Amino acid sequence: MAGNTFGNIFKLTTFGESHGEALGGIIDGCPAGITIDFDAITSEMQRRKPGQSKIVTQRKEEDEVQFLSGIFEGKTTGTPIGFVIPNTNQKSHDYSDIKDTYRPSHADYVYEQKYGIRDYRGGGRSSARETASRVVGGAIAKQIIPSIKINAYVSSVGEIALNKTYQELDFSKIESNPVRCPDEKMALEMEKYIQEIKKQGDTVGGTITCVIQNVPIGLGEPVFDKLHAALGKAMLSINAVKGFEFGSGFEGSSMKGSQHNDLFNEDGSTKTNLSGGIQGGISNGMDIYFKVAFKPVATLIQKQDVLTNKGEIIELQGKGRHDPCVVPRAVPIVEAMAALVIANYFLLKKINN
Repeated sequence: MAGNTFGNIFKLTTFGESHGEALGGIIDGCPAGITIDFDAITSEMQRRKPGQSKIVTQRKEEDEVQFLSGIFEGKTTGTPIGFVIPNTNQKSHDYSDIKDTYRPSHADYVYEQKYGIRDYRGGGRSSARETASRVVGGAIAKQIIPSIKINAYVSSVGEIALNKTYQELDFSKIESNPVRCPDEKMALEMEKYIQEIKKQGDTVGGTITCVIQNVPIGLGEPVFDKLHAALGKAMLSINAVKGFEFGSGFEGSSMKGSQHNDLFNEDGSTKTNLSGGIQGGISNGMDIYFKVAFKPVATLIQKQDVLTNKGEIIELQGKGRHDPCVVPRAVPIVEAMAALVIANYFLLKKINN
């Protein structure tokens, strides 16, 4: 199965399934001599783990990371960093009903058609549980680029949208509520709505905005490895992501050039930043910001028509522990993938120079 490695200088390869013995990964290309902050890694894992609030899946996993190699006396050795994250709370019997059926809008059908076999327990490799390994990789990537700040937050849930620019927000409030929206009023509305959706046995999508600050000029490799292209690939590789836009995004397509060009104050500071911090595929020193759109979770705890492996349509009600909305738990995943991209290009720039 190809496609399990991300990056070309700083590389992360992940392995494992939702209901297997463990998840894990190998980080290759990490520079030697970096003092690892294990508490920071634990903190990132706690942000992503299931069961952290009433509005997410109630699967109980501590997501403790066991490092096997590449770190000695608290510092990286320059050799591959191997790690595992044991699965401790699988309830595979919850998925026995879908052994012979394909959940609508899920990867069940295409996995079986592609490989001739599938792990139906929690979706196997297609499960969002795979992203736990990405968060480990991202947490270490952040420690390679400590001066670069990466903050993601929930900017919409369903039709409830936070209509403020990131400059108007206080990022320190992101972790103050279970939705991870830095606006207290909007966070309460979003949380109430997600709880209502959960009671209905339904799910809802949303968007996450990510801001990367203190980025040095010159990250990005034209023409096929432009920085925004790499960020787009990273975000679109996350489970349930359906859209990515950076800078002015689709709104910019309706503007005139005189409206869209960035403006500067007399002291040289940025007045507008519609470029999103990237020009010609290369970082320009301004803030990089982008938005990621997540679809509703495919598995519903309500009856719906499903296709069986015999080609029949039957009615089935989903079981198991699922997120009614993935965006709150996806915030650290978006940050992790952004960190992997930036760290990779940061190291690549050193080679360029």
